[in-house]
Amino acid sequence: MVWKLDRLSRSLRDVLTIMDRLGEAAAGFRSLTEAIDTTTPAGRMMMQMVGAFAEFERAMLRERTRAGMDAAREEGRIGGHRPKLSERQQSEIRKMIAKGDKTAADAARLFNAHPATISRLLARTASRMGNRIR
Repeated sequence: MVWKLDRLSRSLRDVLTIMDRLGEAAAGFRSLTEAIDTTTPAGRMMMQMVGAFAEFERAMLRERTRAGMDAAREEGRIGGHRPKLSERQQSEIRKMIAKGDKTAADAARLFNAHPATISRLLARTASRMGNRIR
């Protein structure tokens, strides 16, 4: 028993596999919101139809999401969080640490950033420098 069929699985193939396993175990399936009861032939047919529509709906949602993200990129917007540190702050942190004036932990406290943010900044810098040397 599930609240809604889309809570059971993400694809029609998975739903059908689960239904086969339930059938082998001589068990039935009921969806509370869609009034599907697989203990009857009509219920099994209805379950397959609802499963197909649920899979179609998920595919359409993925397609609309992808189209929206593409449109946002064309407008110059990118996803994700805004950077915690500005380019100027990042440059200042790199200089302080390279000179030995501050440690990464000191820089994190000074700029009110998590130490992992500073570590990622330094790792990106090191990988860029490694690419230039090669």
